[in-house]
Amino acid sequence: MRNKRRSDSMVSSRGGGGSSWLCKPSFSTILRFFIVLILFIFIFNFYSRGILEDEQNLNVSQQLPQPHDKLWEAPFSHGLHSCLNPTSNYQALQGGDHYITVRSNGGLNQMRTGIADMVAVSRMMNATLVIPELDKRSFWQDKSIFSDIFDEDHFINSLKRDVRIIKKLPQELDSVPRARKHFTSWGGLGYYEEMTKLWADYQVIHVPKSDSRLANNDLPLDIQRLRCRALYHALRFSPSIETLGKKLVERLRSRGGRYISLHLRYEKDMLAFSGCTYGLSDSESEELRLLRENTNHWKVKKINSTEQRTAGLCPLTPKEVGIFLQALGYPPSTIVYVAAGEIYAHLSDLTSRFPNVLFKEVIATEEELKVYSNHASQTAALDYIISLESDVFIPTHSGNMARAVEGHRRLLGHRKTITPDRKGLVEIFDKLESGQLNEGASLQHLVKHLHQKRQGAPRKRDGAPDGIRGRARYKAEESFYQNPYPECICRSKQRT
Repeated sequence: MRNKRRSDSMVSSRGGGGSSWLCKPSFSTILRFFIVLILFIFIFNFYSRGILEDEQNLNVSQQLPQPHDKLWEAPFSHGLHSCLNPTSNYQALQGGDHYITVRSNGGLNQMRTGIADMVAVSRMMNATLVIPELDKRSFWQDKSIFSDIFDEDHFINSLKRDVRIIKKLPQELDSVPRARKHFTSWGGLGYYEEMTKLWADYQVIHVPKSDSRLANNDLPLDIQRLRCRALYHALRFSPSIETLGKKLVERLRSRGGRYISLHLRYEKDMLAFSGCTYGLSDSESEELRLLRENTNHWKVKKINSTEQRTAGLCPLTPKEVGIFLQALGYPPSTIVYVAAGEIYAHLSDLTSRFPNVLFKEVIATEEELKVYSNHASQTAALDYIISLESDVFIPTHSGNMARAVEGHRRLLGHRKTITPDRKGLVEIFDKLESGQLNEGASLQHLVKHLHQKRQGAPRKRDGAPDGIRGRARYKAEESFYQNPYPECICRSKQRT
C-alpha cells in the first residue's frame, strides 16, 4: 500500500511537472513571439497608412482648387443676391393720356441703358411710353428696329405693372403738336416732377436723346429697382438672337469647358474717337486722325495720344493684353473669345501668346451669321450673351458694353470680371519696353497685386472722386448700371 501511494505520488509529480512545462514557456520563446507580433503590426500599419493616404490625397485633390482653378474662381459673394421686386410703398400704375416718344442714340448698350432710363422717366412723369426708335445714324449705320433686337412683347408685358408701353402712338395723335425736349443729363426726381408741367400744354413729349438722362444716385429705391427690372429682365433679346447666342456659348464650352470673354476695344472707330495711336504706324495714325476729323458728331478733334495713354484713357493693345493675361497666370492653351468688331491692327501680337483666340465668325456658321450682316447692334447682342455667360470677362476699355456686362454679372452673383488698371499697367508696360523690367516672376507679382481688388467682388458703387464739384461730379460717378449695389443687390435676412 505504501508502495502504491509512492507510485501515485511519483506519477502525480511527473504529470504536474509536464503540465508546468507546457503552460510556462521560456522567456526566449515569449520574446520571439512578441517580436514577430510587433513586426506584423508594423508592416500592416505601414501598408494600410499608404493606402489611406492615397485615398485621402485623391479626395483632397478633387475637393481643393488646383492652381489653375483659382484663375477661374468667382469672388466670394457674401450671400448677396439680386433683389428687384418693388417695396411695399410702390404705388399701383395710374392711368393717363400723356405720351413720351423716344429716339435712342448710340450703340447697342448705350441704347439699352437709355431705354431703361426712359422707362423710369415715364413712370415718374405718369406717361405712356411708345416703343423707342433706335439709332440709325451712328457710326455703325444699323437699320434695325426695336423688334429686330429685342423681344418686344416681353418688354411690354413684363413692365405692365410699372409703365404702360405701346407699340405705336395712337393715330389721332400723329398730327398734334409735340414738345421736343432734351432732358438734362443725370436728372433727379425733382427735375422730372418739374417737367410734368409740360403736360399742361402738350399731350406728347418727344425725347431725341436717351442716354444718361437719369442720375446714378439719390433716386427713390423703387425707381432704381425699376431701372434694373427694365434693363436686366424686360429688355430681353429677340428669340433668334437668344437662341444663337446660347448655341455659341455651348460651342465655346465644347472646345475646352471654360473661356475668357475679352472685350478688345481695338477697333477702328474706338481708336479714332479716343485718339489712341500708341504702337501704330504713321500711316495708320493718319488714317485714324482723318476719320475723327470727318465724323461730325465727334466733337473733340485734336487729341494728344501720349497724354491719353498715360492717363489710362486708351484701350489696351493686343500685345499688352497678351502680356497682361500671361502675367495673371493664364496658360497659352486658354480659350479667349474676342467680343468685338473687326480688330484694327496687330492681332498677331495676342495670338502669338494665346493661339486659341476665337471670334463669332469662327464658332458660328456663315449661314447663321448671314442674317446679321450689316447689323452691328444685333451682332453686339451676340457678344453680350457670350460675355455674360463667360467664366471670366475682361474689358480692355470702360465703354458702354463693358459697364453693362459688368453690372449684369454682379447681379447674377458677382461672376468674375477683371477690370484692368490701365493707368497702372501703362507704367509697367513702359518699364518692360525700356528694359527696366523683364517678363517673369517680378512682372507677375506686380500685375497680380495691382488687380487683387479688381475682379468683380461685391462693393458699393463709387461716388465722384474728391475735389470734383458741381455737375461734373455726376459724370465722374460710377455708373448705376455698372454696379447696381446696394439698390438691386442685397442680403436677405434669412441668409444673414
